[in-house]
Amino acid sequence: MIALRGIEFGYDDQPVLAGVDLEIEEGELVLLAGPTGSGKSTLLGVVTGLVPTYSGGTLRGDVTWDGESILHLPARERAGRIGFVGQNPAAWFVTDTVEEELAYAMEQLGLPAATMRRRVEETLDLLGIADLRHRDLRTLSGGQQQRVAIGAVLTMHPRLLVLDEPTSALDPTAAEDVLATLTRLVHDLGVSVLLAEHRIERVVPFADRMVLVRGDGTVEVDVPQVVLERSPIAPPLVDLGRSVGWSPLPLTVREARRRAAALRTPLAEALEVPATAPTDQPAPTGTPVLEARGLSVAHRTTPVLDGVDLALHAGHVTALMGRNGAGKSTLLWTLQGRLARVGGTLLNAGRDPHAVARDERRTLTGMVPQSAADLLYLESVSEECVAADAAADAEPGTCRALLDRLVPGLDDESHPRDLSEGQKLALAVAVVLTTRPAVLLLDEPTRGLDYPGKAALSTILRELAGEGHAVLVATHDVEFVALTCDRVVVLAEGEVVSSGPTREVVAESPSFAPQVTKVLGPPWLKVAEVEKALQGSLA
Repeated sequence: MIALRGIEFGYDDQPVLAGVDLEIEEGELVLLAGPTGSGKSTLLGVVTGLVPTYSGGTLRGDVTWDGESILHLPARERAGRIGFVGQNPAAWFVTDTVEEELAYAMEQLGLPAATMRRRVEETLDLLGIADLRHRDLRTLSGGQQQRVAIGAVLTMHPRLLVLDEPTSALDPTAAEDVLATLTRLVHDLGVSVLLAEHRIERVVPFADRMVLVRGDGTVEVDVPQVVLERSPIAPPLVDLGRSVGWSPLPLTVREARRRAAALRTPLAEALEVPATAPTDQPAPTGTPVLEARGLSVAHRTTPVLDGVDLALHAGHVTALMGRNGAGKSTLLWTLQGRLARVGGTLLNAGRDPHAVARDERRTLTGMVPQSAADLLYLESVSEECVAADAAADAEPGTCRALLDRLVPGLDDESHPRDLSEGQKLALAVAVVLTTRPAVLLLDEPTRGLDYPGKAALSTILRELAGEGHAVLVATHDVEFVALTCDRVVVLAEGEVVSSGPTREVVAESPSFAPQVTKVLGPPWLKVAEVEKALQGSLA
């Protein structure tokens, strides 16, 4: 159907893609993975025609559709064949309601009204969103917005659907719904899907083939098992399979469970030995650095948080979890002091953060928002890092050192707006971490980060906690929670419905359980714990 031949792309003397050959057949789901900033979004842009038209740079090679070159066909003329959904679907919406959004692209193509009406109805039923027909797009959850964005391109009947990190902002249940929708499109309608994703543990079970973009811009294309055999980017399930010598590697929890029977006896024996059993940090004691009691917040007349109790202690990393729309971001901004509350008390180091001046508020609490680019305003990476060091009165090079741990090798002269979403996030995180605030709040800090980047961020947060800081991370990334967090607080409809040690909370919830727990059961959370236990049992 579509083929990329010898694709090379770069900016001046900075290559991004090198000699990329890729064919996508009808009714095939292809997973695109690779390190942060390796060129995944650029490759998607080459397919859709957005690169180099809207990005600049030099493109060589050819893109063919059914054997005919479409390399110079503008993106607007590819739209009837290729539908594209970006990383942030809400940013692409141009109308107010679901029904209007589904019809908008067809209006631009000049389709007859009867055709538009029929296709809207078909798409509403296909995606299971008929009940959302008249809803305001701004009131939808993340998963609902993602399905509407997919529907808006499906009404044009594309043969290829291109998606850039469609599950990165979704809770586990919403992500499963979106992936189930994509699988149905592939199996029932023969639509081809090219999907870039960092949380590949979610997508690998559905993929027919996997494209790994290497750091030098070349690619490896094969079935997922073959690519993951030697890939440095692999989900915990694959890491577990590698560590215990499973071959072929399991790609689903079900496959891994079938092979895990031989591990259960040595792991059970390891639990009887304190030196090899998983351990947790002691429960927090003493006065919290930040404490909220009965916290209630409303947007105009709509309640968002209702009677939330939360305590953050020095030396602990806490995860804030819950489905999209549960109130996590609202809670973070309230704790930071930007949002006012309608009830309850909030104290940070004995002070109400909402009552202090904005500059003083920043010294109490560091905040990394979901839209990381909001924190970046200078002309280069170097300028951002230098300014962060100066603002924090930190030793020169502190911010750059943090950035290099998250995404190594980022060019000092790169403009922040030209970075990938993961690189922007990493730079914003480094800027905030440079101030080393007593309380650190992070909203979805792993979006766009590859597995090594997440591991580096986890190490940094653990180090900050070890130095006496209190950290709260709002995230849907259950694997990052298992790797990093001591405690978990779960929100639902603005209320705390679960709170306790990570090992206890995730074991109680199938939705929030990491892959290792799903395979081996509690108390196992991480591959490293399993490796330590097995080594001890063999000693």
